[in-house]
Amino acid sequence: MSDIKEIKTALVSVFHKDGLEEILSLLDKSGVKFISTGGTREFIKSLGYACDAVEDLTGYPSILGGRVKTLHPKVFGGILNRRDNTQDQEQTRQYEIPSIDLVIVDLYPFSQTVASGASQAEIIEKIDIGGISLIRGAAKNFNDVVIVASKAQYEPLRKMLEREGGAKSTLADRLFFAKEAFAVSSEYDSAIFNYFDSLSEHPTALRVAIDGEKTMRYGENPHQKGYFFGEFGKLFDQLHGKEISYNNLLDIDAAVSLMAEFSDPTFAILKHNNACGVASRETILDAWKDALAGDPVSAFGGVLIANREIDGAAAEEINKIFFEVIIAPGFTPDALGILEQKKNRIILLQKESLQTTRQFRSILNGALVQERDLKVETPEELRQVTAKAVDPSQVADLLFANKLVKHCKSNAIVLAKNRQLCAAGVGQTSRVDALRQAIDKARNFGFDLNGAVMASDAFFPFADCVEIAHNAGIDAVIQPGGSIRDNDSVKYCDENGVAMVMTGFRHFKH
Repeated sequence: MSDIKEIKTALVSVFHKDGLEEILSLLDKSGVKFISTGGTREFIKSLGYACDAVEDLTGYPSILGGRVKTLHPKVFGGILNRRDNTQDQEQTRQYEIPSIDLVIVDLYPFSQTVASGASQAEIIEKIDIGGISLIRGAAKNFNDVVIVASKAQYEPLRKMLEREGGAKSTLADRLFFAKEAFAVSSEYDSAIFNYFDSLSEHPTALRVAIDGEKTMRYGENPHQKGYFFGEFGKLFDQLHGKEISYNNLLDIDAAVSLMAEFSDPTFAILKHNNACGVASRETILDAWKDALAGDPVSAFGGVLIANREIDGAAAEEINKIFFEVIIAPGFTPDALGILEQKKNRIILLQKESLQTTRQFRSILNGALVQERDLKVETPEELRQVTAKAVDPSQVADLLFANKLVKHCKSNAIVLAKNRQLCAAGVGQTSRVDALRQAIDKARNFGFDLNGAVMASDAFFPFADCVEIAHNAGIDAVIQPGGSIRDNDSVKYCDENGVAMVMTGFRHFKH
């Protein structure tokens, strides 16, 4: 027996009508009968197609302000009856229930309503009942029914109708649409749960539903499989280059998160999620040159990001090195012409900033969830703890360095001067080692650390770090404070003419 089923009757009730016209045209040409509700029915009729009202099928009007329209045995019996089940068919004949072979329905925009800042009453009204029930019912009976649960599936439906040469579907088609329908329903239910859970004092469960699976070439290493779930295209347009890898995505995330801290024209170079070169300048060209000077060796094969449009002059200089990815909010035509000379080079136009407020990490057969570290210290929050005060130019450098250390793997130290990263010590088991690593690296690339500043992601339990930094030429320090021996570091600074401020905010990044 063939698994191809003919579509004779379609129930259509949608919030999003854009893109539906072509589908309706194809169905009408195949003689499909339409059943619909309210605004969707009026839309179908406006296109010149006959359309029965759900109320005529059920014998009941829409009630409770539209809360109850399709919740009726004649609707769900038409969807859920099994065409190869004798008892089901006897009952549908007995109660005059017509079979419904295609359901096109979407859901009220619940998440968008929450994001808009609407009142709780408005949010509750956007919890779809009839729609979600139709979706689940039709998906459950995929053996006989095609379910289209969002406008994202209009195009696959159109292709199916054109491929089959009429209103027909295969079992593989129906399985595909059922899977997509349950993806829609699970995401919707997760969003509703998370809204109600947010009303609690703290989360009681983790519900995450993310669409947009993309199979990567491999994971961190070639022997590992890798996948990305998310809306990459919402944040970026890829203008050029090869397929983005798993590791590229990790670096892109780190780059975008770092650059979100800066408003002045800034360029950053990242390698393995850590910044190896950053500078803020009057122009992107100057920012690029000074960012590259921070570590021209590590910049090889790195990920580059700017927060201003890249022009031809900057592109000429950038093009002199090998790199994997470049990200910017804009590229002039001549800049693109230069940067596209390497066919594999990934060029990303950033359209939006990151909007996520939570971070997830798999661990111990479970997950850790935390708020993103969105704290950005201001000059007014810096607490002077030494006899020597920091001057305005040092404040700018201290805040610059503090933004960078926040995005470095712990234990981390950042040395900066004139809004330029001199060097960072990252991922060390000892803060002293991180500092020594930074000092050695800065000196290797010719930086004069006299007058530079130091930022630490966490407090100093001893005075050793400020002593080492002072001996290297550092004369201002920013750190969160909080050690029971803070006074040891403060005392050393006072005795040696070093200025220190504390923020009260630690920025560990494990």
